Amino acid sequence: MDIYRLALKPLHLLDPEDAHTATILALKAGLGPRSSYDPPELRTEIAFAGGALTVRNCVGLAAGFDKNADAPLAMSRAGFGFVECGTVTPLPQDGNPRPRLFRLSEDEAVINRMGFNNKGLEVFASHLERYQGRSVRPVLGANIGANKDATDRMADYVTGLKRLWGLSSYFTANISSPNTPGLRALQGRAHLDELLSQIAATRADLVRVTGNNYPVFLKIAPDLGEDEIADAVEATIAHGLDALIVSNTTIERPDSLRSAHAAQTGGLSGAPLFGLSTSALRTARRVAGSRLTLIGAGGIASGADAYAKIRAGASLVQLYSAMVFKGPGLVDEIKRDLVQRLRADGLTHVSQAVGLDV
Repeated sequence: MDIYRLALKPLHLLDPEDAHTATILALKAGLGPRSSYDPPELRTEIAFAGGALTVRNCVGLAAGFDKNADAPLAMSRAGFGFVECGTVTPLPQDGNPRPRLFRLSEDEAVINRMGFNNKGLEVFASHLERYQGRSVRPVLGANIGANKDATDRMADYVTGLKRLWGLSSYFTANISSPNTPGLRALQGRAHLDELLSQIAATRADLVRVTGNNYPVFLKIAPDLGEDEIADAVEATIAHGLDALIVSNTTIERPDSLRSAHAAQTGGLSGAPLFGLSTSALRTARRVAGSRLTLIGAGGIASGADAYAKIRAGASLVQLYSAMVFKGPGLVDEIKRDLVQRLRADGLTHVSQAVGLDV
């Protein structure tokens, strides 16, 4: 057992949000793990209109861990092939009242109702600016959202895209958090077409002015029906976005949950989300075929989980909640297991496994 997994015990004596804050402070102080394990079998390239996004391995850190881009380089050094920071909103906001983060230890799950708590675009941008011109720079995504009290939530996504253009490797429009009232309504086809049209037009203007292009992704909920997932896929393709992240947290509560916190409101993540999110991913792959890159998130806690997401159609995978229970060393465990599973199936590269089960 590594030292970081041993550190989980004292951290779990703290309130979950306090434990998370302590973790971020430790990472900022340079106390995080280091990994140099990046097997060529997992190196992945995602093509988009302006070129390609290359990640040194296909296992990424999901948004929510590093809301203010405080420690993306530390998490990249820990072994993640790409790091998604945020969700960030144009204006700082405190989020929902505490307690708002709950550890469901018996279920290896987390419920959060954080409410997009963050320090706002200006602080986020200043943190990303530290990496400009540096030889060591993480592949870093900016997950952008809308302020709770915004009069025009669609405009908030445009504002985020404009302010962070040139500072991050890719962007994700988060319209699927259950903790901002009304936000998930943007997943309806009419609203979605309007939002993605604005994002696409803003992107085109930025490309024209700067000469640089970056991938733009959309993140959806796992609670959508098959027709709604199909609408999200078709809208993403129609408006020229580059990938769909499937999925965010769920508002469902499986009967299998045993923790006393199971009835808390908010988004459920971790192991109980795996089946639902993977089913949604499989549906998205069936609809998209080869027309759209998919990124699998939700409940990944092992190499077997990551491989199942890939075989269900994901070119990249993301995780976060499982580290609460297994520590940051989990990322290397997953990568090693992925390589072994590829070889056992007679495959030489992870791209050959994408969608095999669909």
